[in-house]
Amino acid sequence: MSDAAQPSAAEVRAAAEAVKAALDRHLDAVERRSGQDDPAVYAAFDELAAAAEVYDELLYDTYDEVTPFEIPGNEALPAYAGPEEPSALSVLIRRDYTVAEPQRLLHQAQRIADLDPDAADEAAGRGGGADAAAVVGTSVHAALGVLFGEFEPDEIASRHKEFGLEEGDSTLWVAAGDDPAEPGEWLSAPFDQADPQRVVCRFDVSAVFDEELGDDDLMEPLDHER
Repeated sequence: MSDAAQPSAAEVRAAAEAVKAALDRHLDAVERRSGQDDPAVYAAFDELAAAAEVYDELLYDTYDEVTPFEIPGNEALPAYAGPEEPSALSVLIRRDYTVAEPQRLLHQAQRIADLDPDAADEAAGRGGGADAAAVVGTSVHAALGVLFGEFEPDEIASRHKEFGLEEGDSTLWVAAGDDPAEPGEWLSAPFDQADPQRVVCRFDVSAVFDEELGDDDLMEPLDHER
C-alpha cells in the first residue's frame, strides 16, 4: 500500500469507536433477546463482526499491529434475503471422511453382510447373496455401500472410528423456502438449487479452526458462521 493510500490515525480511531458502539448494540440485543434465534441478535453479531474486521484492517495498515482476537466473518455467504417467516426449510449437509483403516471397514461391512445378505447383494451389485457377501469383505467400494445403506448418516458420524473412517471438514446449511418442494423435484441434483441468500444459519466444523488459533487468543472463533 502506498503512503497516499494509507488510512489516517483519525480513521483508525473512528473505526475503534465503531467497534465500541457495535459491542454496546450487541450486548443490548443479547440482553433484550426474545428467543433463541432472535434476528436482532444475529444482526448485531454481523454488525460487530464487520466493524471489528474494518478496525483490524485499518490498524494493521496504519500501525502494522493486529488485534488479539478473531471474530468469524461471513464472507462465504451473502446477506440473508429470504422470507422473514419461512414456511419450508431445506437442510444441506456435507461431511467428508477418509478411509483410515480399510481392514476395519471391511470387517464391519462383512459382519453386516453376514446378518443381512440382501444388503450386501444390493451394495455389491451381484445377483446371488452368497457371492455378494464375499465381495463385501474384499471391496472397499462395496463395503461403503453396505455401511451407508445400513446406518443413518448421523449414526455413522458418531461411530466413524468404529467403521475405520476419519472425519474431515463438515458443513450444515439451513435454508429457508417459500413452499415445500414437490416429491422427487430435486433428487437428481440435490445441491444445485441452494441459494446462499436464503441460508438462515450455517454450522462449519474444520481442523483449520484449531490450527489458526493459539492458546493466548482472547476470543475464539465459533465452530459455525451466522
